Amino acid sequence: MKRITTIFLIVLFGHLGIIAQTDTTAYGVVKNMPVFYEQLKQQLTFPMAWGNSPVRKFETWRTLARETLLDCMQNFPPAPADYAMEVIATEQRNGYKAQKILFNVSKWCRIPAYLLIPDGEGPFPAVVMLHDHGAHFSIGKEKMVRPFGVSTEIMADADDWASRCYDGQYTGDYFAEHGYVVLSIDALFWGDRGRKEGVSYDGQQALASNFLQMGSSWGAFIHIDDVRSAEFLASLPCVNKNKVGCVGFSMGAYRSWMLAAITDCIKASASICWMNTTEYLMTLTNNQNKGGSAYSMLIPNLRRYLDYPHTASIACPKPTLFFNGSQDKLFPVEGVKDAYNIMQTVWQSQKASDRLVTKIWEEKHFFNKEMQKETLEFFDKWLK
Repeated sequence: MKRITTIFLIVLFGHLGIIAQTDTTAYGVVKNMPVFYEQLKQQLTFPMAWGNSPVRKFETWRTLARETLLDCMQNFPPAPADYAMEVIATEQRNGYKAQKILFNVSKWCRIPAYLLIPDGEGPFPAVVMLHDHGAHFSIGKEKMVRPFGVSTEIMADADDWASRCYDGQYTGDYFAEHGYVVLSIDALFWGDRGRKEGVSYDGQQALASNFLQMGSSWGAFIHIDDVRSAEFLASLPCVNKNKVGCVGFSMGAYRSWMLAAITDCIKASASICWMNTTEYLMTLTNNQNKGGSAYSMLIPNLRRYLDYPHTASIACPKPTLFFNGSQDKLFPVEGVKDAYNIMQTVWQSQKASDRLVTKIWEEKHFFNKEMQKETLEFFDKWLK
């Protein structure tokens, strides 16, 4: 009888997940995940999230949550003393001019960028266009703005990428045609800011490791560059500094909602095909668990305090748009719905439900023309 009871308790506890892996386990890792990954996720209680935090005054919570985010991002480069913008080439287009520029994005880095300026009298509303990852590093800003004065190879590369991810339309040019100043830079490791030794998928892991060993992170560096870019854009005489937004697809979407959370220089944001929760991303079958590309979107220790939708909610009550696809294999739709529900609760708590757009399209991981049109209409509503 005693033996039967013991067997019953072992089976019961094992079913409940109380018993973790034992010395009899033949391995400790499965599909790049520790075998105890479910237990690890259960320890994430997100104590800084709005509603979990003991702070009940929203503005106070927002300040503290942003401070926590920035603390996890340290150490990052200081702001530039002077942007020292230089125009190196100009091309007139349909209702706007395209400029290749150089400017100081930080005290340490001077970078190239594309700047699109509508014809006519400003100041104009403006958007920071944030490019995707795509495991495609040969171009960055050229994914958002049609390049000029480049090699035939880069031009063909950009056109092909616009077709693959943006329905054949350069989103930056589309917004410029409709009256927005547009700025697009290369994130570190893409385009003109790539590896001296040439493009390498594995190189991003080494770069991320080296950042971590120096008390920083590659992801944080990308975000701070985006912040400085937004501040630079807002400083231009042709821009209405009170009407600056940001737009991105895929990794660019992640950069977009993070940028809106980090700085109030951004007044509205749109994020296409990047939102979920740790619960649904950290599984045995999701692409996120493969590492590699995920390093560019990691802030060390942040999950101890805030999940993805909690972090995005620091932007509340700003006008904020999220689109995801029901057929997107990178972002499970149930996780998208959970994240949307979390953010809707936050915006509702601040009587700002009309400022949050969350929509699931019958689409794969793709930013089609109709989605771009609705995104433009969203910005026209809030920034014009």
